[in-house]
Amino acid sequence: MIKKATMAALLLATGFTAGAQAVDSTYDNNHYKERLALFAKMPKQKKAIVFLGNSITEAGKWNEILPGQPVQNRGISGDNSFGVIARLPEIVAQKPSKIFLMIGVNDLKREVPVPVIINNYRRIAGIIKQGSPKTKVVLQSVLPVNDTILIEAFKKVTNANVTLLNNALEQIARENGYTYVNLHEAFADEKGQLKRRETPDGLHLKVSSYPQWVEFLRSKKLL
Repeated sequence: MIKKATMAALLLATGFTAGAQAVDSTYDNNHYKERLALFAKMPKQKKAIVFLGNSITEAGKWNEILPGQPVQNRGISGDNSFGVIARLPEIVAQKPSKIFLMIGVNDLKREVPVPVIINNYRRIAGIIKQGSPKTKVVLQSVLPVNDTILIEAFKKVTNANVTLLNNALEQIARENGYTYVNLHEAFADEKGQLKRRETPDGLHLKVSSYPQWVEFLRSKKLL
């Protein structure tokens, strides 16, 4: 795992310095540590299908929606792109067959500049390519928010920044031979907002929305 002491060096590589703009790169809270402890005790699976991300991923009942498949839920509520970088080596060491990644909304919540998040995605791509080059990677778009009902804690997340980030993810996918999938096709309304019927708080998905997510991935022949 990447130690906090190295975070400053990572941020310098993006062109952002503490003097120019403070960046909140913290991630290793108690829930993060508890999830890592759980992951360490889970049975190893060959050719696993890994769903990697934050609370939106953690909430998915992936094993029940995809019965009989070697699915691993590696979502951690509150996680950000820095946390994924830190825990990614342990994931790629198992040589998963696929990784479905969605991360970034908690970075946006903390007002981490979009270029910093993009740089972290490039680091993520590099770690996977080096550690498990045969793994198929699907970069899933960050979901839009619905700002008419958005919970106060996420008011700083804007769909304008979500769009900037997703445009960059599509480019990163092309550069690395990965797949980019635009979940807005399934979950955004005509105004580009997260559909009200799919969300309890303007950010997260209802539990009943996850089968639709999987069916959308299937429609793209990704599962």
